[in-house]
Amino acid sequence: MKFQLSHLTFHLLQVFFPSTCACCGEVLVQGERQICLNCLTSLSHTLYSSHEDNHTERFLLGRIPALGNATSMLTFHHGNTVQKLVHAMKFHKNSDLCLFMGRQLGLELLHSARFDDIDLLVPVPLHWRRRLQRGYNQSELLCRGIAEVMHREVNSKALIRRRYTSQQSLTNAAERESNVEGAFRVKHPEQLEGRHILLVDDVLTTGATLVSCCDALSTVKNLKISIATLSVAG
Repeated sequence: MKFQLSHLTFHLLQVFFPSTCACCGEVLVQGERQICLNCLTSLSHTLYSSHEDNHTERFLLGRIPALGNATSMLTFHHGNTVQKLVHAMKFHKNSDLCLFMGRQLGLELLHSARFDDIDLLVPVPLHWRRRLQRGYNQSELLCRGIAEVMHREVNSKALIRRRYTSQQSLTNAAERESNVEGAFRVKHPEQLEGRHILLVDDVLTTGATLVSCCDALSTVKNLKISIATLSVAG
């Protein structure tokens, strides 16, 4: 009886308030959350998390001193489903989608022994003006989703963005470097000392933002940094 009522409630809600896929806009069927099955299966997975010397690690190696492990879960191409997914997270005020994808990333990290010794999740911060415009920091929500799966603490206060910058997606590679140079600072270094943090962002393109974050974090004593991004530009 309870199942029948639940089934009926779902269909009534779908009639009056249909949930649609964040990527293609099709109405979701029962059992689907945020993304339809077709779009979910079309996401371009990298499988980097279980492999040392993957593309993300090679891309950042040498630019980030004492880099631990690094991974990106999906490949971002112009016009592909991953791009639509990221745009829905950043520009369509879909906070539930951010959490959902954070859980997916957390599951991938959980199944990789390379990230077992992470003890703190740190999101790439947004400036307060951008956060006010967007309503949330998508990287922080990714961290919250990861934390639900991996049972790790999230610290979104220690690393802050101290000046407003133009959107990285609107600049070229050289402009991205100067755009975020010196944009971050560590507000509470004592909260990070001696920890192994996982720095989390949504997209890795030129790496300028992550490198700038790590430059600021380099002042923290005995800090080990690993990196996870939801996607990487292919």
